[in-house]
Amino acid sequence: MAPEAQKWFSREGFTADVVVKLINRTLLSPWKVVPLLVLAQYTTKGRELLESRPQALKALKTLAFLAVLRRLGAWMDRRAVNNGVQDHYDWNREVVVLTGGSGGIGCRIAKLLGERGIKVAILDITPPTETLPNSVRFYECDITSTTSIAEVANTIRGSFGKPTILINNAGILTAKTILGTTEAITRKMFDVNTLSHYWLTQEFLPDMIANNHGMVVTVASLAAYAVTSNMVDYSASKAAAVAFHEGLATELATRYQAPRVRTVLLTQGFVKTPLINDLTPEDTWMSPLLHPQTVADELVKQVLTGESGHVAVPIVGGYLSKRLRGDPLWWQHSLRCRLERLMRAS
Repeated sequence: MAPEAQKWFSREGFTADVVVKLINRTLLSPWKVVPLLVLAQYTTKGRELLESRPQALKALKTLAFLAVLRRLGAWMDRRAVNNGVQDHYDWNREVVVLTGGSGGIGCRIAKLLGERGIKVAILDITPPTETLPNSVRFYECDITSTTSIAEVANTIRGSFGKPTILINNAGILTAKTILGTTEAITRKMFDVNTLSHYWLTQEFLPDMIANNHGMVVTVASLAAYAVTSNMVDYSASKAAAVAFHEGLATELATRYQAPRVRTVLLTQGFVKTPLINDLTPEDTWMSPLLHPQTVADELVKQVLTGESGHVAVPIVGGYLSKRLRGDPLWWQHSLRCRLERLMRAS
């Protein structure tokens, strides 16, 4: 796809997100709508046009109000999650620890960061199958073992320096029902998807707190908000990861006096990776089946801002999933039952 086409369309084609982004860049952009309103009211040509179209002024005022309100809300969100303080990131000195970076979304993240010369330490049980930039190194590590994590952490500190960014990306999905799974499978699900976040954060966060500088990225899933059959354990583990992210952000501000240590949350829909090989996810206009590069692009874009934030991909699917908990119970239950068809083993 040509660069210009990619700007307006996505790798997933013409989706609801494309329409939303177009509206945000035009009708809901204060930098476009407010000047247009001023020109319409305070220029001779503008007043002449409004006299023949009386409803146009009302529409422009409404759009200007919504555009400014949206931008103000985004500013307030950004200021709040960053504790009202700024920080500087020197990407020649930052060290990233990335779990699950040998394949899927993680491999794309490693490549995007490595192409910028950023030092990345991949923690995984198997080495990458792709050739990665020179600043990316692989470290074999069982992230469910605190002993393994501690040993690898010492090696990373000795070769790369103290890590300043932790990206908890590793995850597994087995597509089992509650009665169809085993104790070993369920425990491993939570060990990888949730508990590893605690062990890795306990290892690397103290240095970040000491310097009041760093970032912890939590890769969760939209399944944390919308659960259905065959993914109860996965959704529960990802919902726990979301709670971990929110609680960590609070503790950094109120317990550790480290307001500049950032927290980023990623909640994505179904992605074309081996993780969903045994499932039958739909590819719809509202919630398309995502390319790993699309998700990696959005996450890396947020990381490079050096700010806290919540990245939801796709935008529309993310919005609908997050607000599901506030919907009437009859709608929640019926939707979960209808979503069951997405989780049937193929």
